[in-house]
Amino acid sequence: MTKELKQGQKAPAFNLPTDGGGKIRLADLKGQNVVVYFYPKDMTPGCTTEAIDFSSLAPAFKKAKTTVIGVSKDSVERHDKFKDKHDLTITLASDETGAMIEKYGVWQEKKLYGRVFMGIVRSTFLIDAEGKIAKIWPKVRVKAHAEDVLEAAKAL
Repeated sequence: MTKELKQGQKAPAFNLPTDGGGKIRLADLKGQNVVVYFYPKDMTPGCTTEAIDFSSLAPAFKKAKTTVIGVSKDSVERHDKFKDKHDLTITLASDETGAMIEKYGVWQEKKLYGRVFMGIVRSTFLIDAEGKIAKIWPKVRVKAHAEDVLEAAKAL
């Protein structure tokens, strides 16, 4: 587990494959705001709701000069199926090795039905145009989360 990231510090760099056979690097997004949201798994109820919410607000994020990227350990192929099935319009990046997930400190111990395991804790990071972390939402609750993130992005 890496040290906890804080608002105001430089966001850890990343370079990941995305749905549709693309690639995304934080360095290529300099000059615009970036929302990076980490979620546990494609096709699960909470993750699907969150992805649909971010997709429905994509035009408003674009207007706020903000790129939205969802990150999980799912493969690019699974991301493609997830996007097709739910008409998602946001970029989904694949971190199968977990390197970026570790850098952002969201790979943590979780408990479910008395079972303890390691997994992605649903978290969101808003990165400003300078590449600094403007806001962090740890342990996200999905309901109205995308709207909260949009309001913060508009305020930058």
